[in-house]
Amino acid sequence: MQWITRECPKIDRLACPWLILRFIDPAAEILYVPAEQVIPTATRTGATPFDVPGVEFTHYGAECTFDYFLRKYQLADPALQALAPIVRGADTDHHALAQQAAGLWAISAGLAYNIRDDQQLLQQGLILYDALYTWAQHLQGQAHTQQPEEQLLVQAYAAYVQRSKERGSTPPAWAGQLRELIQDHVDTNLNLRLTDVASALQVNPTYLSREFARYFDNLSFGEYIRKLRIDKALHLLDTTRYSLAEIAYLTGFSDQSHFTRIFKQHTGEAPAAHRKKQAKR
Repeated sequence: MQWITRECPKIDRLACPWLILRFIDPAAEILYVPAEQVIPTATRTGATPFDVPGVEFTHYGAECTFDYFLRKYQLADPALQALAPIVRGADTDHHALAQQAAGLWAISAGLAYNIRDDQQLLQQGLILYDALYTWAQHLQGQAHTQQPEEQLLVQAYAAYVQRSKERGSTPPAWAGQLRELIQDHVDTNLNLRLTDVASALQVNPTYLSREFARYFDNLSFGEYIRKLRIDKALHLLDTTRYSLAEIAYLTGFSDQSHFTRIFKQHTGEAPAAHRKKQAKR
């Protein structure tokens, strides 16, 4: 079967042929012609046009042609679903959708600049998307210098980001699991930074922070972590004889002075005053 689109491909017009050849029709022939010749040539040859206005295989709303191919052929492969926002973000200049989107655009633009023959460019594009698909299948959970215990948190965040589009009026079940995982890390005095988590997930930190707040008490990532630390400090003050310096360390604060200041901001009283009041009770 022949498929036809505009010449000088970059994002959608390389990603879609890759999807066709790898998952829909391995024997397909991809044709690139000047924009004004796509429809006349398709009519004459019977080729299926894509990524041009007014045809079935094209953009719909905020989605690009790659999204439509996935929906049309019911391609539910998780790795392909992971690629979708990357391709969409690169193709629509909405790079906040996925941290890889800007990189995909840069590489695709560079390839198109260096290679002027469209069929040769397609062959390089197939290599590019084969590599990206392998990353989505096996490597997206890996990060440089990542500690083993961080894997659980990264996996939970990955599920969170992947399903953020599916959120309803009530928080999903995995949100409770994510709270427990964060609490486990707070309990082990692991300092978590939004930028580190975003880097591990390869997503935009601003996007992650905004989505995080939707399900976590309308708090930012940092605010939520501080709230958990204060909750843990309250528990330690009420149930143990640890010194304030020890509690500051166990709850991840840099020193007792920092702990006292943040604790007072959240509770309205100093840690020593809180402990004294609880002792009287």
